[in-house]
Amino acid sequence: MPPHTGHSRRVRWAASGALALALPLAGLTATPASAADVNNVKNAGFESGLTNWTCSASSGTTVGSPVHGGSAALKATPAGQDNAQCTQTVAVKPNSTYTLSGWVQGGYAYLGVTGTGTTDVSDWTPDSTSWKQLSTTFTTGASTTSVTVYTHGWYGQAPYYADDISVYGPDGGGGGDPAPTVPAAPGGLSVSGTTSSSVSLSWSAVSNATGYNVYRNGTKVASASGASATVTGLAASTSYSFQVTATNSAGESAKSAAVTATTAATGGGGGGGSLPKHAVTGYWQNFNNGATVQKLADVPSAYDIIAVAFADATSTPGAVTFNLDSSGLGGYTVDQFKADIKAKQAAGKKVIVSVGGQNGTVSVSDSASAANFANSVYSLMQTYGFDGVDIDLENGVNATYMSQALRALSGKAGSSLVITMAPQTIDMQSTSNAYFQTALNVKDILTVVNMQYYNSGSMLGCDGKVYSQGSVDFLTALACIQLEGGLSPSQVGLGLPASTRAAGSGYVSPTVVDNALDCLAKGTGCGSFKPSRTYPGLRGAMTWSTNWDATSGNAWSSVVGAHVHGLP
Repeated sequence: MPPHTGHSRRVRWAASGALALALPLAGLTATPASAADVNNVKNAGFESGLTNWTCSASSGTTVGSPVHGGSAALKATPAGQDNAQCTQTVAVKPNSTYTLSGWVQGGYAYLGVTGTGTTDVSDWTPDSTSWKQLSTTFTTGASTTSVTVYTHGWYGQAPYYADDISVYGPDGGGGGDPAPTVPAAPGGLSVSGTTSSSVSLSWSAVSNATGYNVYRNGTKVASASGASATVTGLAASTSYSFQVTATNSAGESAKSAAVTATTAATGGGGGGGSLPKHAVTGYWQNFNNGATVQKLADVPSAYDIIAVAFADATSTPGAVTFNLDSSGLGGYTVDQFKADIKAKQAAGKKVIVSVGGQNGTVSVSDSASAANFANSVYSLMQTYGFDGVDIDLENGVNATYMSQALRALSGKAGSSLVITMAPQTIDMQSTSNAYFQTALNVKDILTVVNMQYYNSGSMLGCDGKVYSQGSVDFLTALACIQLEGGLSPSQVGLGLPASTRAAGSGYVSPTVVDNALDCLAKGTGCGSFKPSRTYPGLRGAMTWSTNWDATSGNAWSSVVGAHVHGLP
């Protein structure tokens, strides 16, 4: 969420349409190797630097963190017209089938193979804050004795990391890294939290594991890349038994010792307490950047959720604090601020604290920082009377530990807790993205995701076509990804700038917002994209910001607010 003119993360689409071909094939698991199979890639984990690898334009180096396995990983940085491609020629046997696999993190990342003699293949993923496996298979031609394996990023995007690259199949005779052994069973399985419909689990990481499977009463119900997971869709007041296994390309471990958890009797259900069916969210600026300076009392009644922007990072990892900018807000005192929060709540509104923004640097990347986040946000709720928290971390989230943090906060605050999110468009392009994963992980306590339909350029819609921001189609086709990707319609809102000055790009007139809402909720007012069904439970809309709205005479909230509250 921009504190001034806004961020700008534009994606350059390939002329060939490579990115538009399909959404990422995340979650594929490498086919277990047979006893005779080997990994034909040399220096697959980059433990010997870039030996056996060649990277374009000196774009590659090795780093000690983050790593997926061992003590090193590849870091490759796209620059200018270079996409940071790193390659290795790998010896293979003719007429043979191989599984290409690797782990990536960071910016857009591709893994592929050329020179197969048949059909060359690849897999890719958008940017990710946690390690993600890419995997595909290929068959060599009758005279193929070597192939070229490659990784690369995307023009103008962030650096990517790669580790543990493998081409498993018959020994090509060129040597390679030894095949992994089946991992040991995980230890330390424990219950880290429960709601009426979910159980959160954690366990000790297994050194050579690349993933984990979670079993409920003996049946596999979830997979995880890290040492924690949340199982949802459970019945209230019910006892369940859980076990975990570790996996890699060699196979799956034995099951861990079992733990038993009993779900709560009540609670959860989407969170948010007494919000109306259709709600409007507005960000209130705790700073003066040229927009109208407001007290909370000045925010129009059209806003059902007011997100106070922003909490500040502290020197403690994951922890946040809040400092009212009294001098920048014309002498607005903390006592007045607290009183205004109570008055808004008495009028049926929710006031939450937003964490992040364009310049936010809060990092929740392990269990300790997750606990610090939960404890510090709950402390702010007690101090100021906030109803909950908004997650607006534009530098990325760690799905495992942010989910852990929000569940810990929910355990402290109860079922009335309001949790909102404001991801960028690029963060919600696929359910494999960390932001989307976080939303799905906490779906039972999540109030609404108000994706930012601005400062983003062109993006994929749920129909695989590319749409440009600033149109009804851009709003509806991208919202469709969330609506069909697992979020409830009541958890989806459209986030737009309140004026042309509120963001760098993406402003549309309130009428366009209303048309998009009607298209999604009622099937009317659509552009060229028409959803396959309607979503009458759609939550509503969000704007940055109430201050920019006021600068324009509240033109946004007076039009969109009335329309949202009039939806079926």
